[in-house]
Amino acid sequence: MDVRLAVDKGIGNAAERLVRAHHARRLGRLGWGRALSPPDDGLWTAGDPPPRAGCSLEVLVDGADALPRLAHELEHAQSHVHLAGWYLSPEFALTRGEAELELRALLARLAERLPVRILLWAGSPLPLFHPDRRDVHRVRGALTDGTRIEFAADAKERPLHCHHEKIVVIDDRVAFVGGIDLTTYQGDRFDTSAHEARDGVGWHDALGVLGGPVVADVAEHFRQRWHAVTGRQLPKPVAQPRAGDVEVQLVRTVPERIYDVTRAGDFRILEAYTRALRSAERLIYLENQFLWSSEIAEILQHKLERPPADEFRLVILLPADPNDGGDDTRGQLADLIECDDGDGRLLACTVYALGPRGPKPVYVHAKIGIVDDRWLTLGSANLNEHSLFNDTEMNFVTCDASLARDTRLRLWAEHLQRPPSAISGDPTRVVDEIWKPIAQEQASRRRAGLPPTHRLTLLPHLSRRTRRLLGPLNGLLVDG
Repeated sequence: MDVRLAVDKGIGNAAERLVRAHHARRLGRLGWGRALSPPDDGLWTAGDPPPRAGCSLEVLVDGADALPRLAHELEHAQSHVHLAGWYLSPEFALTRGEAELELRALLARLAERLPVRILLWAGSPLPLFHPDRRDVHRVRGALTDGTRIEFAADAKERPLHCHHEKIVVIDDRVAFVGGIDLTTYQGDRFDTSAHEARDGVGWHDALGVLGGPVVADVAEHFRQRWHAVTGRQLPKPVAQPRAGDVEVQLVRTVPERIYDVTRAGDFRILEAYTRALRSAERLIYLENQFLWSSEIAEILQHKLERPPADEFRLVILLPADPNDGGDDTRGQLADLIECDDGDGRLLACTVYALGPRGPKPVYVHAKIGIVDDRWLTLGSANLNEHSLFNDTEMNFVTCDASLARDTRLRLWAEHLQRPPSAISGDPTRVVDEIWKPIAQEQASRRRAGLPPTHRLTLLPHLSRRTRRLLGPLNGLLVDG
């Protein structure tokens, strides 16, 4: 190994050991050691809320599928609407075309007949990055001036971190939990699964629609935050009857000492990922905006160094140019490639929008994890220190095997541009015989200066190991 690379690797490893030790001490003091070292007693996380039986769950992929459904449910609200987000654009259109429906107009109309409450992160206290306090103040004015919408800005964040979850609760009857922000800031979230190149960046994301008993857990989270920020108590959520046959658990990240009701914090998204990834036998599939959590990367490294089966594969879909932490993500991937040691178990890809205006990067903003077609999580949490330790986040988890497999096949059909029937066989074979040849061929075409013929390609530009030192620094900055 080159001396410089050896030094880089040594410095990077030492820095990451320090970061992991700091996180372990912090969670240990808070009584959350199990988030990093859970017992081997299943995939559900411990504590409250527990898994809820009798739920319904739909996974909506990309804005053109998800946002009109959200608009439909909002239009049929009967008692109240509660929305919590990182940021939103009042003029954001939930539907497009002749029947374009802007968010502010819809919420203002609803607020004439029922309570509409919006809870946003207050924004960065420093105008060094956006959205900042002034941006959110403008949103407040645009939403509340001349309307009956109730608005609260949550400034109870850890320094230089944020409230990142994206949830909507309607009548305590249905809840939307996922990664889609209702905004055009940094990119228009309304994009189709065809990802035709357009003005601006393409956008890949997902949203879950929850029904049944788990909705009360989402509603209770909003109720706790609303009271902490405004001092006003909302009624206890109305428990919902059985709505389906899916068991679902709500998991959160809430940093310690932010809210009185969770003084010790809540780190069950980290626990959920830790349990599932350690249990993996044949397949880990991750879609995420970032991959620079040292804890998550360490688990993945162990899986590649000591694969649980010859058929084990790790497939990761990431944006080609993330808005933060790109060097650190690629540094982690460089380590994973080294651990794979040429065995071909690891595949890191991205997607580009094609068409007359392309090729252009598609921003992978989805936060999805699937393990062995038996565990699925989706929500707002990225695989970085922000989301697992320092921002407020919300994901859901299910161990419904048919739903996990169906979601994977829908995602793979989109990225591979094949019908589900063509990729429904053994996942290892599909990775080796379809994913890899497409991604490798398209990467070769890009290197040769030839136009792409497929959206999928290998993730470009692995960085030097030393850039991993940016990870702890990036953990102090706010990501979207």
